[in-house]
Amino acid sequence: MNRQDGAGAWRLQLLFGWLSFVLAVPSIYLLLGLPLVMREHGWSGTEIGLFQLAGLPAVFKFLLALPVQRFGFERGHYRIWALVLCLMLALLLVLVSQQAITAHRGYLFGLAFSAGVLATWADIPVNALMIKLLPESQRIRAGGIRSAALFLGAIVGAGVMLLVHNRWGWQAPFLLMAAGLLLGLLPLAWVRESSAAGAAAAPTRLSLADWSGYFRQPGARLWTWVLLSSFPFVGAAWLYLKPLLLDQGMAAQQVALIAGVGGGVVGALASVLGGRLIQRLGPGRAIPLFMVWALFALLALTAAVGLQAGMVWLVAAAFVLATAMGAVSTLVFALMMFFSRAHRQAADYGLQASLFVLTRMLVPIAAGVLLDRSGHVGMLTGLSLAMFVVCALALVARRSIAAATAGLYQEAPTRLLAPRPVRAEAHGPQPRAIQS
Repeated sequence: MNRQDGAGAWRLQLLFGWLSFVLAVPSIYLLLGLPLVMREHGWSGTEIGLFQLAGLPAVFKFLLALPVQRFGFERGHYRIWALVLCLMLALLLVLVSQQAITAHRGYLFGLAFSAGVLATWADIPVNALMIKLLPESQRIRAGGIRSAALFLGAIVGAGVMLLVHNRWGWQAPFLLMAAGLLLGLLPLAWVRESSAAGAAAAPTRLSLADWSGYFRQPGARLWTWVLLSSFPFVGAAWLYLKPLLLDQGMAAQQVALIAGVGGGVVGALASVLGGRLIQRLGPGRAIPLFMVWALFALLALTAAVGLQAGMVWLVAAAFVLATAMGAVSTLVFALMMFFSRAHRQAADYGLQASLFVLTRMLVPIAAGVLLDRSGHVGMLTGLSLAMFVVCALALVARRSIAAATAGLYQEAPTRLLAPRPVRAEAHGPQPRAIQS
């Protein structure tokens, strides 16, 4: 890749990183930040719990991906979908800002649920476009940037936006989130998808997503088991980390600072560094290494709690857990791109994202039951045992995934840039970066 191509790829990386960030913030604010405001205004626990259904559309990404894959546009298939859905989300956020927390609660829930649908839906063409445009040599870096963007989105959505609300009122967070989306749409409108890698052939118009074809890819079945199991156990531990620290006697403000801001920053840095490590080792070697590190993080937190090692050791274990989450997230997001086939990026990404979200939602429920019955140590021990099984699975899957990703590197230029041999010879072995 020459210097001009590299600059074009970096512009795309920054654009998609920003879009991932501004799409994550509204969902996180609605699910994690806004409940505090609701409680202050007298919402019951049941009403707040039902409000969490606004995050349910994430489970059905595989269905939302069908129209994105099926209906294309001549002047930019995924780009037009991303522009329209992001614009609709920005307008909806403006509409929500014109309401008040004292408005009819059913109406507010309808607006929040619609925002959740649009944010989930817009994520599909944005990521499909990223997979389509970026050279495969850039996808691991893209996974790291996306993971870092989500960690930073959690800091902003669950923390900064609450401060904005306390300072400037109900409207300010929603208008700020809408402005962030519109800011990302300006450079997205100039991306030339029609001249991009993989755009030489018209989008495949599917009546149904070819999911059986996804599973027939070399290494895809083992990868799917890794996708289902790699993240939810460390994710569940992180979810219950704040209650754990509170139960250990840490003040609420310190918990927010350490587990919220500090953990998010550490996770974002680990995401970027994890991407560089994957590029050096390759996905096949990185999978067992990252799973073992996640197991070590869970064991360290279990030991710190069980041995009553003190607050310093608890904080250190929490930050180790944040590094494991960042590294595993980068690995998962990068391999999701690798296993999304050409001209079926939306369908394959939507299927993988739904599977990822499904276990991410179910495991914390089981962990919560375990917490009620056996306490923090029992829950963390159970999560550690499950992560040990994941490590064994990673050892089994590493060779097939290594072979699959190596094959993608070799075949990518011919398969994506030029379906016909003449075009492949004309462009040479290296894919060109997209000029935006």
